[in-house]
Amino acid sequence: MATQYEITGASAKGIAASAERGVVEGALAPGTALPPVRRLAERLGVSPGTVATAYKELRRRGIVVTQGRGGTVVAPTPAVASRRPPPVPEGVRDLAGGHPDPAFLPALLPTARLSPGVRSHRAQPRLAGLEELTRAWYERDGVPAEHLTFAHGALDCVARLLSVELRPGDAVAMEDPGYHHLLDLVPALGLRSVPVAVDDEGIRPDALRAALRAGARALICSPRGQNPYGGWFSAGRRDALLGVLGEAPGEVLVIEDDHAADVAGVPLYSLTAGGTTGGGAGGAAGGPARWAQVRTVSKHLGTDLRWGALACDRTTLARHDGRMLLTSGWVSHVLQETVTRLMTDPETQALVTAARSAYARRREALLAALAARGIAAHGASGMNVWVPVRDEAAVVNGLRTRGWWVAAGARFRLAAGAGVRMTTAGLGEADAEVLAEDVAGVLGEAQATYGG
Repeated sequence: MATQYEITGASAKGIAASAERGVVEGALAPGTALPPVRRLAERLGVSPGTVATAYKELRRRGIVVTQGRGGTVVAPTPAVASRRPPPVPEGVRDLAGGHPDPAFLPALLPTARLSPGVRSHRAQPRLAGLEELTRAWYERDGVPAEHLTFAHGALDCVARLLSVELRPGDAVAMEDPGYHHLLDLVPALGLRSVPVAVDDEGIRPDALRAALRAGARALICSPRGQNPYGGWFSAGRRDALLGVLGEAPGEVLVIEDDHAADVAGVPLYSLTAGGTTGGGAGGAAGGPARWAQVRTVSKHLGTDLRWGALACDRTTLARHDGRMLLTSGWVSHVLQETVTRLMTDPETQALVTAARSAYARRREALLAALAARGIAAHGASGMNVWVPVRDEAAVVNGLRTRGWWVAAGARFRLAAGAGVRMTTAGLGEADAEVLAEDVAGVLGEAQATYGG
């Protein structure tokens, strides 16, 4: 082993718990090799089968992976140690968080009382007023909304969908680069991630086809405001992806994460709404038979509003709500009332409109400033810009010395090339030139170091 940490235990459960503890404490870092089964069994005085069972449990939970002759090693991103960002150093401007500008978030409108009345929340989990508003919200963008429900945010919703649809070991097609919490969630559920490359129009059809041939039973993608790359589906890309999905030999659950719906700054061309060229089966106008689109309000109403909406097909709705009924039961009615009041408040809606325009101007200002200096960058929608680089650490540290804190791309990637993510939501247009000049300077220093 590469560390002095020694795994202990007299049972499979105890051995697995000891190894997990080493990962949590950082003594067993990602990539660290665990002892061979027979060697560890001999040292602990247990049977090789006991150690093998422990390792199997650790693999199932996404804590370790097996690399053939390389043996069993700690996973690159173990499910018990998620890709949390490092703390922001003092004295630098934070462009790494991916958060909206607080100036465009409304003051919360509290409910008049703590409970809307004495009634069975399980019998009436969704307030009728918010359900009506949510249906109109989806239909505004052409998403079928006959069947919809609520959840405690996007990750809660996606986790429930995957857990009821898939089994440990099943494969999920994931955007690469993609949202780091989703990249961590999939292995934490015992599932396999299959990377799907993205460009300025979102996931690439050829990459999706390869993922489906590799056995992916579900697809998680963003139709606009893709994080961190910023891609968004054009009508042509949407139709091409539907064509690929129509070729899939088995049923594929398509989950769209439209987290930036109201501030993405671009139209929606959703897979769930079908395409203009037909194809597919069972969905709306040629859309997928099994589908779900998740939306939240955290980017335009407030990050503490842990509420999400889900529009989906009938089967997906039944499975999601059946599992939710057995766990959290319902989303707080107090929270639902707060969201309802914000969605119907004229001042709040005016603020959202202003945010959408401002975020687009700020993103485009940085892209233009970088392009003027010959720096390739991506950010067709949303509130982030992705800059491909050779050495992420050198760029992050270089910009830190100049007063900027950006996100290293490692936590957003599976197999994609290196890059850094810059959140432009709070970056004034006048600051774009300053930042671009500093990026050029740092990249110039890196080029002098590496050559070429």
